[in-house]
Amino acid sequence: MSVLNSNNAPDASVVKPHFVFGSIALLILSVMIILADNFLLEAYFNTKILAITHMAVLGWASMIVFGALYQLIPVVFETSLYSEKLAKFTFWMFGFSILFLTYAFWIGAFSDLLIYASLLTFSALLLFVVNVILSYKNSRKKNIASKFVITAIFWLGATEFVGTLIALNFKYNFLTEIHLHYLKIHAAIGLIGWFLLLIIGVGSTLIPMFLVSHQLNEKKLKNAYILINIGLLGLSLNWFLLNYTVITPLFWLAIAIGVLFFFSFVFDAYKKRIRKKLDIGMKHTMISILSVFLPIIISLIVMMGFGMEETLLIRVTTLYGFTVIFGFITTLILGQTYKTLPFVIWLDKYKGLVGKTKTPLPRELYSEKIAKGQFYLYLIFIVCMILGLIFNNMVMIRIGSYTLLLVAILYNINVFNIVFHKVKIIKNED
Repeated sequence: MSVLNSNNAPDASVVKPHFVFGSIALLILSVMIILADNFLLEAYFNTKILAITHMAVLGWASMIVFGALYQLIPVVFETSLYSEKLAKFTFWMFGFSILFLTYAFWIGAFSDLLIYASLLTFSALLLFVVNVILSYKNSRKKNIASKFVITAIFWLGATEFVGTLIALNFKYNFLTEIHLHYLKIHAAIGLIGWFLLLIIGVGSTLIPMFLVSHQLNEKKLKNAYILINIGLLGLSLNWFLLNYTVITPLFWLAIAIGVLFFFSFVFDAYKKRIRKKLDIGMKHTMISILSVFLPIIISLIVMMGFGMEETLLIRVTTLYGFTVIFGFITTLILGQTYKTLPFVIWLDKYKGLVGKTKTPLPRELYSEKIAKGQFYLYLIFIVCMILGLIFNNMVMIRIGSYTLLLVAILYNINVFNIVFHKVKIIKNED
């Protein structure tokens, strides 16, 4: 944890709002999934699933990631955040745009509200991208982890650019292919280019640190970086310019092998760890890393088709998105919240008291029992939703949906307890 203690760390007022908004977004997301009900088994491009997806990847995942990244920039880049004022302004702009965008999707306002919401979201994300790039420019540390992060930032810009083009096309109809074709590109560069690369970049620093692992082979990370970017760039250019299905498996294979290199790096860190007992945060993290195999296998099934009827193929495609967003990304965020946020708040509340009086540990800022309950309920949610999507079973999906609501409630309780923690001073006994 000491690695996170940096004089370059931003003020807690920059980081905290992102976690508060993200935790509330998870609660909203769980309610949206309950309300969507039968729509979850329909085509993945219906208005309810599009709204849920954007609330999940922007309101929940990206908002939390933004806050965490602001705190971790001093660790990954070894420099301070370029502008804290810009970060605060971006938060409010991004938060409003997320709600606006989600509402536009939910009601199907594709030809009017969606355009304005998309432009606003693009502007907010552009400000975030500029802030991180300017921070990186001042960086003294240009290692493989920082390369993953800054490359992910560029892919984020590309993701939102494509998304904005799709939104504008609903009204002006200037793209040559159908919307679903570009939606595929938008999803791929967002989930792989933005989230996967960012997670690998940050994870390659934090996972060995939290496990206390040393002497790891960074060549595996370099291989992962090269293969994933080549694969994603190849897919994107092919889908944009050529659309040759015969070469798609080659780029898929490059990405899959790149992911396996990262998995091998994490596995080495796990084997060489000094800290043998995993806390609740690292249990989430390890399960998240293991779950990365699910979307790889499912994407292969979707790509090959294997003679599946259209309705089953649609559900399997939805399952692919689910395993990426909830199996991999959300599981990781739920765990890393308990590694990052308590330290941010502890540093803000107790930094000036260290050595003067006894202070609680960062992990004592939240309830371990609530975190464990959240962990096991989340596993139930994952299993129920996967079974429901595979077997077209609404009962399982409804059980999973209400279980996620319980998870969100427990997560919010802990997050708010951490964020609004009151200083506890214990005088040293003579």
